[in-house]
Amino acid sequence: MSQKRRIVYVSGSRADFGLIRSTLHLIHQSKTLDLAVVATGMHLSALHGMTISDIESSGLPIGARVAVDDTASTGATMAKNIGRMLEGLVDTFEQLRPDVVLVLGDRGEMLAAALAAIHLNIPVAHIHGGERSGTVDEPVRHAISKLSHIHFVATEESAERLSRMGEAPERILVVGAPGLDGLVEHANIDRDTLFGKYHLDTTLPLALMLFHPVLQEASVAGKGGAKILDALGKGLQVLALNPNSDAGSEGIRAELETRARNGDITLVTHLPRVEYLSFLKHADLLIGNSSSGIIEAATFGIPVVNVGTRQSLRQRNSNVIDVPVSVQAIRAAVAAALSMPRGKGDNVYGDGQAGARIVAYLADAVLDDQLMRKINAY
Repeated sequence: MSQKRRIVYVSGSRADFGLIRSTLHLIHQSKTLDLAVVATGMHLSALHGMTISDIESSGLPIGARVAVDDTASTGATMAKNIGRMLEGLVDTFEQLRPDVVLVLGDRGEMLAAALAAIHLNIPVAHIHGGERSGTVDEPVRHAISKLSHIHFVATEESAERLSRMGEAPERILVVGAPGLDGLVEHANIDRDTLFGKYHLDTTLPLALMLFHPVLQEASVAGKGGAKILDALGKGLQVLALNPNSDAGSEGIRAELETRARNGDITLVTHLPRVEYLSFLKHADLLIGNSSSGIIEAATFGIPVVNVGTRQSLRQRNSNVIDVPVSVQAIRAAVAAALSMPRGKGDNVYGDGQAGARIVAYLADAVLDDQLMRKINAY
């Protein structure tokens, strides 16, 4: 029997792991592929919930843990952590000897993984390339694409953009967003049980809030969180998740913690994937600037108020209302969103079958010297 092809996925947060989890299970179950997950970034931070436990409880094999500094949320720390991860991932890849390194999205963990892999002559497969966001995430995403050899994109628009960037069209595959796979099936907790666990009132409307900092706006991130909460007012109960570790997150977290102590909101550090998806099903509104509002929310038809610049220029579904960071504008958008009928589940980001397409390609792709010669196609 021929040796299995080893796929190493690098995960840095609850967000990317939740999106890729179903695909990783398909890889793990494959007769021709072997999986190892490398955990780094926020997964190993107590401040962010030690979400390495999500990977452990999934039953997926963890190949290594690469720790970073989580003591300060600054741009300098973010940059230094890329260096720490780069060094740790080089050692890890030399030990695990992957045939393909798989990465998703636009964060520093994925950039470090791509840099390490390409210098070790290991093919990089990148999910969600070719998308726009208008913040620091966008150039990081495109840098990862330029370091990658195989592109699993969510939409035709993303594929066209990568082609214009000089990536070889035969290496660009439109598979859809893997985060859509199994969404409806996994949102299986009923409203009464879910609300009861978090002491929420089932008779009142609920806003689910996910608001992350933007590096270029780090100094005012906390004020942005405050404006969202001020706009939501008293007639709407709020379940908020703590932000990621990027520069500016301390200001948002402080604002959320103050509101939670005052009894204005319910604050959680982390929701298990099944609970989060069930909230997308049962909540009346998603507000903030998470990619979940752009990609996943439409499958449940939940209206989304997208605040600020973090997701600017990305493809949208019809359930998204974009607003600036202004109390008046947010308040008007919330009123409009609450009056919107729930959508039908149509989603420009795919049909929920991305994982099977990714696994099939990884199993059959020709991994030769020609693939590793990264040059612009024009």
